[in-house]
Amino acid sequence: MRALAGCLILTMLLLTMLLAGASGAAPSARERPLAITGATLHRVNGPDLERGTVLVGTDGRIADVGAADRVPIPADAERVDATGLHVYPGWINANTVLGLVEIGAVRATNDVAEVGALNPGARAEVAINPSSELIPVTRANGVLVALTAARGGLIAGTSALIALDGWTWEEMTIKAPVAMHVQWPGMGLDRRPEAKKKIEEQIEAREKQIRELTQAFAQAAAYWQARAVAGEKGVPPRDEDVAWAAMRPVVERKIPLVIEANDIAQIHAALEWTEAQDLDMILAGGKDAWRVANELARRQIPVILNGVNDLPARSYEPYDTPYANAVRLHAAGVTVLFSTGPGSFGAANARNLPYEAAKAVAFGLPREAAIRALTLDAAEVFGMADRLGSIDRGKDATLILVDGDPLEAAGQVRRAWIAGRDVDLENRHQRLYEKYSARPRPASSGATR
Repeated sequence: MRALAGCLILTMLLLTMLLAGASGAAPSARERPLAITGATLHRVNGPDLERGTVLVGTDGRIADVGAADRVPIPADAERVDATGLHVYPGWINANTVLGLVEIGAVRATNDVAEVGALNPGARAEVAINPSSELIPVTRANGVLVALTAARGGLIAGTSALIALDGWTWEEMTIKAPVAMHVQWPGMGLDRRPEAKKKIEEQIEAREKQIRELTQAFAQAAAYWQARAVAGEKGVPPRDEDVAWAAMRPVVERKIPLVIEANDIAQIHAALEWTEAQDLDMILAGGKDAWRVANELARRQIPVILNGVNDLPARSYEPYDTPYANAVRLHAAGVTVLFSTGPGSFGAANARNLPYEAAKAVAFGLPREAAIRALTLDAAEVFGMADRLGSIDRGKDATLILVDGDPLEAAGQVRRAWIAGRDVDLENRHQRLYEKYSARPRPASSGATR
């Protein structure tokens, strides 16, 4: 019996390894080259090219790009006549929980946070649900890449840049880790009469959180100093600590720290803290970022706006304060990225990303800057400009084909490719539309409605 049990266990282990290997292997990009011809090419890092051609190789990368008469097309290439249409790089949602949540009100579909305040070892990519219905809905509007990050506590963990297509999280992951994410403590105080006696307690609570954050980074630095000399004469070996190990790339400034902060007090505190800690920072949220635009520009800190279509932070602020945030930052020289927000609502509406940028354009942001923010600027901030963000030779063919202005609701994405692979644009929203459009109509009875 023991021998039989051992054989069964061995067989199961081998089967598991084979399945894991099969699911983790990325499929070949294309069986034959692809030529998209006749479209207006919005290259992002250069002038638009009318009636251009993009040639995609079987490796999924852009082999050539240029005027139609300058790009030789292989005889076996699949040809897509895109005359009158527009080609853009796929949009990048810069801060979301897409893939980590399905229905915000259903706890079993939420995997956005770990227990406890300090979770630097949490990795967003391993929790991705490739079968999420939100993913096809999102990519149908041209959002093909997303920075997905956990939330909760002080240190939420590391984020991953994912392609919105694939059978497994391994296939979907473009880069991980991209950044460590911190939720900055609220700096406001409840000054209502019934809470006035607790002002000191409120101050102590937020100061305690900042001390915990500071101590965490100090312990991570000390851990790696100890590991560096472990095993030397007279120095005992040091056991591996997963949490502190995960913080190494941040401490060594190989990846940035994304700090979620909205009001001016939070932003000031985060700026002072990261400067004292000598850490690279990206500001996410940033409702009041326009108030410190010059400081952000001086320190070259990018800002991820968690939604432009929002209400002002304060009742006395002009209605267009959130709409003009992007242009104020841009005018000061700050790199601005767009997202639909890091909550479940933002994930459910991640398809609306281009309209967040469109609102900023309507209130002064140059259109070219908005397109760049959705593409190349995001790729540069996340360290992937060699593969994403513009239509250039050697880059991944992560592209969308649009029949109008993609910043307007009337502009429709007709086709899309991720690293050269055709992306299915069918999605739940489309199925529901077709279902209810074809619903049976009641027989006419002559009764008035």
